[in-house]
Amino acid sequence: MKILTLHCDYIKFKPLKKALKNPEAIKNDDEKTVQECLVVLTAIEHGDDQKVFDDLIASVKKTATEVKSKNIVLYPYAHLSSKLSAPDVALKTLEEAEKILAQDFKVTRAPFGYYKTFELKCKGHPLSELSKEFHPEGFEEIRVKPKEEIYNPERLLREISRSKLDTSKLKENDHRILGQKLDLFSFNEVAPGMVFWHNNGLIIYNELVKFWREEHEKAGYQEISTPQILDKRLWQISGHWDKYRDNIFISKYEDRDFAVKPMNCPGGILVYKSQTRSYKDLPMRMGELGIVHRQELSGVLAGLFRVIKFTQDDAHVYCTEEQLEDELMAVMALADRFYKKFNLPYRVELSTRPEKRIGSDEIWDKAEKALEQVLKKKKTKYKLNKGDGAFYGPKIDFHIKDSLNREWQCATLQLDFAMPERFQLEYTDKNNERKRPVMLHRTILGSLERFIGILLEHLNGNLPVWLSPTQVCVINFTDRNTKAAEKVLHDLKKQIPELRIDSDFENTTVSDKVRKAEMQHIPYVIVIGDKEEKAKTLAVRARGEKPKFGVKTESFIKELQKKLQNRD
Repeated sequence: MKILTLHCDYIKFKPLKKALKNPEAIKNDDEKTVQECLVVLTAIEHGDDQKVFDDLIASVKKTATEVKSKNIVLYPYAHLSSKLSAPDVALKTLEEAEKILAQDFKVTRAPFGYYKTFELKCKGHPLSELSKEFHPEGFEEIRVKPKEEIYNPERLLREISRSKLDTSKLKENDHRILGQKLDLFSFNEVAPGMVFWHNNGLIIYNELVKFWREEHEKAGYQEISTPQILDKRLWQISGHWDKYRDNIFISKYEDRDFAVKPMNCPGGILVYKSQTRSYKDLPMRMGELGIVHRQELSGVLAGLFRVIKFTQDDAHVYCTEEQLEDELMAVMALADRFYKKFNLPYRVELSTRPEKRIGSDEIWDKAEKALEQVLKKKKTKYKLNKGDGAFYGPKIDFHIKDSLNREWQCATLQLDFAMPERFQLEYTDKNNERKRPVMLHRTILGSLERFIGILLEHLNGNLPVWLSPTQVCVINFTDRNTKAAEKVLHDLKKQIPELRIDSDFENTTVSDKVRKAEMQHIPYVIVIGDKEEKAKTLAVRARGEKPKFGVKTESFIKELQKKLQNRD
């Protein structure tokens, strides 16, 4: 049973029409007014017993006495509960309560089974509004349980285990085949378009992240991290809610709409807004390796190239208009350093205002002109791509070309005057006046997942030494060379602790072991036979090359250290 007691100056109520097929019989439907009363809104629930009834009577008497009310109004109010008893039980309970309470108070009972209008004026003291629940003994045991879901774990396991990679239409260098062959990653329909990184693949991912962090630290970036799920209102302010809602995963929490972030910029903006900024703080460069989710049709998902969950190597630069040119130049130089590291040529496009956009034409004119001037100053050849800008600003896109002559748009540099306006971003200038910063959105690799897919196909799985999951494999020629091979393994690891080194001392032929290492695209295979053991040298087979014999261990270590240090 649930009740809500209201100490009122008055209550007026009038039955209008039947709410039940067989409501309580009443003599008339005139409006009734009760002055200076305790109104008891009551919901009789399934399972209420004599104890509950006694608790009700005791509670009402206690409250009426405390507020010094001689008048009690029993008012059936079904809206308090979703576990109501049968109507006849409820009516009988209210009639009995009226009979008992009438021994000490003047009781008025509102008619049962009718839709009613009511008006009341509640007094304003601590006891004027009280809500209470009464439960029978063993309430937990008789609580109505939700219907138990019946399922067969074995059948469900068969269903989620069905998805297998169809390689019949894929080329041998397809990153999905390489990913399977090199044990890098997998996909499963329990998480469509989301990557399950295996240990080997995560090594590549983490090495890229390490490189990214080092380069951005040198370039003066702070690294931040923002939440995955953010209130709908943030996305309405940014404009993503209207322009991008079909691609956003929506969630609810305490009757509030939340979005699983499709982009990182609004969260980064809140970091900027978290404290007062001065011109001395600018330019402020904030980088984020942010995980984002975007709804995609299942038919367009394609391995690492098109996914639902991915990591975007985002960064946002906040600067003054005077600093804008230098910051644009710096971002372009950073993108150039990254692509040269991977021997990826690129071309540049300038994308201008789309039809669906935010911000005035005046702001767009200003932004487009700024990007165009920087490209001309750098004497960069570019293609004009009209109407393909972001909805908040024009952009410069970098299109890399891989060894298969395919182009991929990865880095992007977007100039934004609109978002600072919408979020009311400010900084204090030299004259202590509030000014609006300019905002740059930029990525270099774009999606880390897609970039790894591009690299795998561009290099046909032959990743550089610093990115390879296994960098060196040591092989024994025969069982009698095992101890010597183990010593080489130990010495290499001791000299280069970070080296990812493996061994193959299985009882098979050397050619089988070498072939196995080549299939794993391992950069260096070291063979230790009788000659190497006696001369204390190495037989080194670099990937794709003929073996070199008589290599001194010290020389090999120096060569390897140089490659790792330079990320070759």
